[in-house]
Amino acid sequence: MPTKVNLAGPKGQLYADPVPTTDEDAFQVNNTSAAYYKSPYYLANMKLVQPIPPPRAGAPSHLDLADYLPADMIAAINSAGSITFHSTGDTGAAKVSAQQSAATALADEASVADAMAADVRTSGANTPAFFFHLGDVVYNFGEAQYYYDQFYEPYRAYDRPIFAIPGNHDGMVFGASSSAPQVPTLTAFLNNFCAASPAPSPEAPTIARSVMTQPGVYFTLDAPFVSIIGLYSNVLDTGGGIISSQGGKYPIPDVQLAFLTAELTRLKPQRQAGQRAIIIAVHHPPLSCDVKTGGSGGLMQDIDSCCKNAGLWPDLLLSGHAHLYQRFTRTVNGRQAPYIVCGSGGFAATAPMTGTPPAGTVVGDHKLEIAPIIQFGYLTITTNGKTLTASFNSAPRNAPAKQLDSVTVNLVKGVLTAGGSAPAPAPAPKPAPKPAPKPKPTPKPAPKPVQKPVRKPAQKPKRPVPKPAKGGAKNKAR
Repeated sequence: MPTKVNLAGPKGQLYADPVPTTDEDAFQVNNTSAAYYKSPYYLANMKLVQPIPPPRAGAPSHLDLADYLPADMIAAINSAGSITFHSTGDTGAAKVSAQQSAATALADEASVADAMAADVRTSGANTPAFFFHLGDVVYNFGEAQYYYDQFYEPYRAYDRPIFAIPGNHDGMVFGASSSAPQVPTLTAFLNNFCAASPAPSPEAPTIARSVMTQPGVYFTLDAPFVSIIGLYSNVLDTGGGIISSQGGKYPIPDVQLAFLTAELTRLKPQRQAGQRAIIIAVHHPPLSCDVKTGGSGGLMQDIDSCCKNAGLWPDLLLSGHAHLYQRFTRTVNGRQAPYIVCGSGGFAATAPMTGTPPAGTVVGDHKLEIAPIIQFGYLTITTNGKTLTASFNSAPRNAPAKQLDSVTVNLVKGVLTAGGSAPAPAPAPKPAPKPAPKPKPTPKPAPKPVQKPVRKPAQKPKRPVPKPAKGGAKNKAR
């Protein structure tokens, strides 16, 4: 695909500044949003979901990439027979503390954005066509005044459209009263990603990038060889993502379940014909080995229910929320699909809160393929509708991006052809307990020596003393 600088979309959209300036090292608007965690409204409602804004009236639920890229670029993608795009999440630079300055936070996000922009400039025929953002564009409460520092300025050189689903921080709300938020949920996200027409953002009037015209916070992007179904998983920071009422547990409608089932049904014939890959993107991960941002059982059940009803399962599932990179393989109906967590876009790379199982560990229908990667980075995804490859690239500051992981799926057979791991080694068997030593036999007392009887020497018989004769004495005297 030809590389174009200062791209203009078919409806006048602009994506990059003509001559991008150097990266900023200080916030234009000092970010004090961490204080809102103590606001009465947040404290009273932090464990509650927020309303889902309805789609823009009259807007179709699915977008066509051809409405965002020039016709010759779409033709080049079709001629090449494959498409490449970027994806990552959790990009907003706002983590400032005693250990991290604003300059460091901004540099971490800029390292990812700059590496992606470099891919666009230098990738030649495999130039990425767009960036699909996995949510948490702006921290901590999605406030409009921080869109310049956390989104428009870092991506001012990224000369491609950026589509996005909201993360929990984009929709979280605060307020001085516990009964109503100061600003309704997702207000700034809707203004910058779901506008009625492309125009400069009111939050960044000096940046060339136009606002996006997505129909709402959930939608499908149709591009050559791939469709990405984006879902909104609401605002809970812990406890998992929520896309439905979950049987009346949450006070939101089940509109996303109907949407997901309808989109899978619509795309099923093209998927079965090998014309396109099907990807589901949702901010909260259905699978994760991080305790705080761990897998969402209810979310997984909702997605599975829609897939079962439509008779079609995703070839790849993408999530963010956990600030690291993780990759699982899930096997459903004999077919394998990667489930990838890539919340590595620039906000506070964070190791799991507890130890993780070794790579190759299998739990139920899924396997952890590699140990989590705690580095900033992004995904480069390429597909021709019959195979799909997703690669994770680290983006260290002041150094070129480096590929750290990759997986390839044969979409026809539903099997991984590269990137599978060996099963985790079985735990070493515990050594058998040593047998107790046999008691030593009590020694028998030595037999007493038999004493032979001492034979007394035979006594000589005594001679009998002769008795005197009767009257002998008298006779002698005579």
